[in-house]
Amino acid sequence: MLDVYGRRDYAIIGELIAPGTRVLDLGCGEGELLAWLREHKNVDGRGVEIIAARVQKAIARGVSVYQGDLESALDDYPDGAFDYVVLSQTLQETRDPLRVLRGMLRVGKRGIVAFPNFGHWRVRLSHLWSGRAPKTELFPYDWYDSPNIHFLTVLDFEALAVREKWLVERRIFLSGQRELRAFPNLMAEVAVFLVARARETR
Repeated sequence: MLDVYGRRDYAIIGELIAPGTRVLDLGCGEGELLAWLREHKNVDGRGVEIIAARVQKAIARGVSVYQGDLESALDDYPDGAFDYVVLSQTLQETRDPLRVLRGMLRVGKRGIVAFPNFGHWRVRLSHLWSGRAPKTELFPYDWYDSPNIHFLTVLDFEALAVREKWLVERRIFLSGQRELRAFPNLMAEVAVFLVARARETR
């Protein structure tokens, strides 16, 4: 599988996005993914990032990014403005994740959501044996300086998709650099979901 700046979630996202489409990347960082998609998939890409230094680096890459809070930024876009809205490794850091997910599927035909799986066995073991907030190679932060404020698992996201009646078109689970099929809630370090709103029936 292709490698995008050393990140397998980016590589998966790169494969999921069709060429020549309109893409919004929420929490786009320094614009690496958008730059790759522009070069390799000829996408019309936009990004939102809250940290000014990252916005400057993204602009230096030649991608269209503006500084703003992604939770309110979605309100600025009309329904169906994008083919894909990407949220990679950021969902667990948002104050109102359900608002963000609903907003993604309002402004985008499809949403691609990648997040660290807090159900991974190492996280469970760390919590069990230490009796403290989990701290692992995947989650190296102390509880007081962690950017993660919501701790979701693969099963949590699956249950939310059922409740919200989203169509889950693809599920991809990663452990290190390999894709896995069995026991994702226990074994996956990162989950990537391609979702869409259920079509309304008349």
